[in-house]
Amino acid sequence: MKKILIITKSDDNECVGMVEESLKARGAESFRCNSDEFPTELRVSLMEDSTTRKLRMISSAGEVDLDEVTAVWYRRLHVAAKLPATMHPEFHSPSVLESQTVFYGLLGSLKTFIMDPYMTVRKAGNKQLQLMVARELGLEIPRTLITNNPDAVREFFPLCTNGMITKMMSSFIVNDGKKDSVVYTTLLKESDLQDMDGLLLCPMTFQENISKKVELRITIVGNRVFSAAIDSQASKDAKNDWRRDGLGLITQWENHPLPPEIETKLLVLMDRLHLNYGAIDMILTPDNRYVFLEINPGGEFFWLQINSPHFPISNAIADVLLGESFRRELYS
Repeated sequence: MKKILIITKSDDNECVGMVEESLKARGAESFRCNSDEFPTELRVSLMEDSTTRKLRMISSAGEVDLDEVTAVWYRRLHVAAKLPATMHPEFHSPSVLESQTVFYGLLGSLKTFIMDPYMTVRKAGNKQLQLMVARELGLEIPRTLITNNPDAVREFFPLCTNGMITKMMSSFIVNDGKKDSVVYTTLLKESDLQDMDGLLLCPMTFQENISKKVELRITIVGNRVFSAAIDSQASKDAKNDWRRDGLGLITQWENHPLPPEIETKLLVLMDRLHLNYGAIDMILTPDNRYVFLEINPGGEFFWLQINSPHFPISNAIADVLLGESFRRELYS
C-alpha cells in the first residue's frame, strides 16, 4: 500500500480532507503531519550511522516510518506555533529556530517524491521572479513598480494611463489589537501620492490598473489545467480585488477554457519554476487579452471544488502523489 505524508497545520481548511478522501478511494494510506504541533506534540526521531537510517514520526494520528513514505504533499508549515507563550524569550527564540531547522532538514532529507519541495516552493513564490519568467515566456504582465522610494511612485503614476493600484507582495495582515485585517489590492488617487512616507518603513508594489472582463483562477496540477472565471465587476466591493466579496461570489465561479497558446505558456511557466502545483491569477480584459498577475505555489482550491463539478482538483493531486499522472520529478 502506498503511503502519503501530508505536511500541513492543525487549522488548515477543507483542502486536506478532500485529498485524504481521494487517496483513500484509490486504496492509499495518508498520514497527516500538523507542523504546528512540532515540537510540543509531534515527535520526530532520526537515527543514522554509517550503515543504517531510521526516521520515525509520532503524532495523535499514530506513528509512521518515514522511510516507507512513497510521496509527500507539502502544503503548509507553521513549525513551533504551539510553544508555550510563557516561555522566557531567552529560550523561546532558540527553540523556534532549532525546531524549524530540524523540521526543514527532515523535509530536505526525505528520499521520495515531494509535491513540491520546500525550497522549490520558497523560490517559486518570489513574485519578482514570477513576473520576469512570465514576461520571458511571452505572457502579458501589468506595468509594475516595486519600491520604497516615494519619488519613484510619483514618477510611475502618470505612466499608468488606466489608473494605478497598490498591493502587498505577501499575504499581508494588519492587526489593530482586536482583529486581523487583510490588505487588499487598492486603487490609488493622485491625492494619495502626497503622503508616501510610509514607504520608508515598508516597501510596496504598484501596478497599472488592468480593466477586467473577468478574473481567472487557474489551478495547475502536474499537466492538468483547471481554469475558473468570476465576473468580479458585478460586485461593487470586488471591482479591484475579488477577495473583498469572496463569500458573496463563491458560487459564481465558472469553467473557462483557455486559448491553447495561453495554456501552453502556463505549463512552461510551471516547468521553469519546477512546480507540480500552482494557483495562478490572471485577468481577461474587455478586449480579450490575458494578463498574468501571479502564481501561488500553495494556493487554495476547496471553494472551486465544492461549488463546481468542473474542478476535481483533489483527485488530480492524488493522482500526482500516487504517480498515476504526469509529475515533474527532476527537482524533487
